[in-house]
Amino acid sequence: MKTWLLPIDFSETSKNAARYAVALANETPDVKLVLYHVFGKIAAGTDGTPLDLSNSTRKEIAELALGNLINELAHSSPIDIIAEEGDSLTENLARYVRHNGADMVVMGLTGASRIEQLLMGTNALNMAHSAVCPVLIVPPQATYQSVKNILFATDMKNVRQTTPIKALRSVLSNFNARLHVVNVDADHYVELSAAYKTERANMVELLEGFNPEFYFVRINDFLDAIQTFVEDKKIDIIITVPRKHSFLSSLFNPSHTRKLLYHTHVPLVAIHE
Repeated sequence: MKTWLLPIDFSETSKNAARYAVALANETPDVKLVLYHVFGKIAAGTDGTPLDLSNSTRKEIAELALGNLINELAHSSPIDIIAEEGDSLTENLARYVRHNGADMVVMGLTGASRIEQLLMGTNALNMAHSAVCPVLIVPPQATYQSVKNILFATDMKNVRQTTPIKALRSVLSNFNARLHVVNVDADHYVELSAAYKTERANMVELLEGFNPEFYFVRINDFLDAIQTFVEDKKIDIIITVPRKHSFLSSLFNPSHTRKLLYHTHVPLVAIHE
């Protein structure tokens, strides 16, 4: 049975990511969900005044809130709850995955307030780069629809060495969807050279059973090109490898006015070998 870890800070964005994960799990066989909350070492009231609550009491309160959230979710898959003390959501998540195992983390892009938006955006990016397991990042306004089209962004270079094929196949196995493999090397005009044909043949072999279709990005603005592709092909999920190019970082750059996730509301999966 696969395990998906859902970080919850009780913001609407994290709840929306949980709703997305539950809807996806309802269509995916043999998935267990884990609602995961990290509470701080010092509890404070709404005015910031420290509260005299023991660790066990704060844990019980968090578990009660997680239990209430389960009741709000229209789930058919089993759901567990975990509440742990910690200073860093990213570090706690990574430690939990290493010690207990998880096939995917599903988390929202932002939190409830501007501060939480910054923190949750940072947490999502940090988790995407942590390499502990695939991370599905759900934009604030995303609503679940059956996944019919998936975009895998790759530079098509040394694909046998650079493609995290085990993680990629694991993610793809959750869906019965068309796979669009898109070359993201937007700085160069791609020629149908012998070298490219070799890489394409290698990718076809690696993705045996998923029937990939291949495309090129041929205009200078990478984000515009991907956004246009997403709209034209009705893409439901984007998969990318953060270590191989700046795609993911460019999406999360706070100064970037055309962040693809906000414009298209398409969830993104970051994978590593």
